[in-house]
Amino acid sequence: MPALGEEWASSQNLENPLKIMILQRLSLLNYKNFESRTFEFDPKINCFVGKNGVGKTNVLDAVYHLSFGKSYFNPITLQNIKHGADFFVVEGTYEKKDSIEKVVVSAKKGQKKMIKRNGKAYEKFSDHIGFLPLVIISPSDRDLIVEGSETRRKFVDGVISQGDAHYLKALIKYNKVLVQRNSLLRYFTANNTFNEDTLNIYDQQLVHYGSEIFEKRQNFLEAFQPIFLERHYSISNGQEVVALQYDSQLTENDFASLLRKNLPKDRLTQYTNVGIHKDDLRFEIDSHPIKKFGSQGQQKSFLIALKLAQFDFIKQQSQVTPILLLDDIFDKLDASRVGQIISLVDHENFGQLFISDTHPERTENVIKEVHQSYKMFPL
Repeated sequence: MPALGEEWASSQNLENPLKIMILQRLSLLNYKNFESRTFEFDPKINCFVGKNGVGKTNVLDAVYHLSFGKSYFNPITLQNIKHGADFFVVEGTYEKKDSIEKVVVSAKKGQKKMIKRNGKAYEKFSDHIGFLPLVIISPSDRDLIVEGSETRRKFVDGVISQGDAHYLKALIKYNKVLVQRNSLLRYFTANNTFNEDTLNIYDQQLVHYGSEIFEKRQNFLEAFQPIFLERHYSISNGQEVVALQYDSQLTENDFASLLRKNLPKDRLTQYTNVGIHKDDLRFEIDSHPIKKFGSQGQQKSFLIALKLAQFDFIKQQSQVTPILLLDDIFDKLDASRVGQIISLVDHENFGQLFISDTHPERTENVIKEVHQSYKMFPL
C-alpha cells in the first residue's frame, strides 16, 4: 500500500491546480445560543475549545449552514433561531479563486429562508450546493452505521451532488415524481378506481430519472471505494479489512420491468416498493456488518476514513479544496489514532480546518505537532 496521499496525489491533474478557498470571517446573529458574535479565522487551523454546551459545535454548524443552506444537526430552520428571537443571520466572507465572496443565510419566523451570494438571493437553494465545498466529521456520523438506508443514501447523494449539479436536479425531480406516484396510488385505493395510463406517465419519469441516478451512483462507488480503502489503511495501519458494497434493485433488474412486476404490491401498500429510493450502502469489516461486529473505535475509524475519502473525492471533482470540520474528533479514539488522523491534515492537499474539543491543552498539543498556523477560540 502506498504512503498516505502518494497514490491520490499522483492521480491529480497537475495542469489544473487546486483552487484555494478560505473562510476569512464569520458573523452570527441570533443563531442557536449566540446573540451576536464575529470570528476572524486563520487560513489553516481554527480550534474552538470549552466545556460542553458553550456552542463549539454551533460555530461549526454555522459554517456548514453557509455551504448547504441548512444545519447539519437540526434541519428544522426555526429551531436554529435563538430562543426569544424572531430571526437569525449567518454571514461568511470567503476568499475563493482570488476573489471575495460573501454568503448570507437568514431566516425569519413567518417568512421563507434566504440564501444570498454577494447580495443576490438564489431562486433555488440547490443552485448553491457545491459552490462552497465542505466536509464535516462528527460523532453524529454514527447514524450512517446505526440508522436505516435513507441516511446512507443521503450521504452518497450529498457527495455526488457537491460536484454534479445535474445529478442533484435529477434526484429532486425523481423524488417529486415518487411523491406524486404514491399520492396517485392512495387516490386509486380511496376512490376504488385505477387508471393504468395515468400511472404509466409517472412510471416513465421514474425510470428516466432513476436510471440516470443509478448509473451515477454505480460510477461514484467504483471511483470512491479505492480512495476510501487507502484512507482507512492509513488510519488503521492496515490492521482491518473493510469494504463498501452498493445494494440496488436495479443492479440485476430493468427498472420498468420491476415497476410492472410490483404493481399489485404497490396498489396494496399504496406505496412504490421498488426503485433507487430503496438503494443502500453496506459497511463491512472482515466481511461482516460493521454495525454488529465492529467496536466503537473501529466504527469511528471507518466513518473518519469514509469522510476523508469524501473530502478527496469532492476535491477532485470540484478542483477546490473543501473546508474540513472536525467536531469532537477526539471522542472515543485512542491517542495513537488521534495522532494518525491529525497527521493526515498535515499535508499540502488539505486546506482550512475547523476543530471543536473539550480539552484546550490536548487540542493545542496535538495541533502544535502539525506545524501549521492556527488560532484557538475559547468559548
